[in-house]
Amino acid sequence: MRDRAIALIPSQFLRFALCGGFAAACNIMARILFSQVLSYQVSIVLAYLVGMMTAYLSMKVLVFETSGRAAHAETLRFCLINLAALVQVWIVSIVLADWLLPALHDTWHVETTAHIIGVLSPIVTSYAGHKYFTFSTA
Repeated sequence: MRDRAIALIPSQFLRFALCGGFAAACNIMARILFSQVLSYQVSIVLAYLVGMMTAYLSMKVLVFETSGRAAHAETLRFCLINLAALVQVWIVSIVLADWLLPALHDTWHVETTAHIIGVLSPIVTSYAGHKYFTFSTA
């Protein structure tokens, strides 16, 4: 499966973006579901965990070479990079939903719009973190 993905999409960043996009879609859908029973702020965090699990599995299989580290060490590194990204996602999402979009008089799906932008915001920093820290062979 991995060899097919590499042959079909040779750019590692593009594979990262596609896997990340799929994980982001899972994240956003989970947030919408969680928001039915939980606050927006709590839903963002729980949905991020759903997206993070999806991202880890897809990126490990389809994007990056094996690091040679034990699974628990690699998973810890992945979680550290994603913890930093979660902070970024949460801040961007909350600032947009609570302040910026209302100040612009945007009332169309404010929380979903803010969350989508928030989830997309760490793509470059996450790619660099996973390439050079999580899945690096050094």
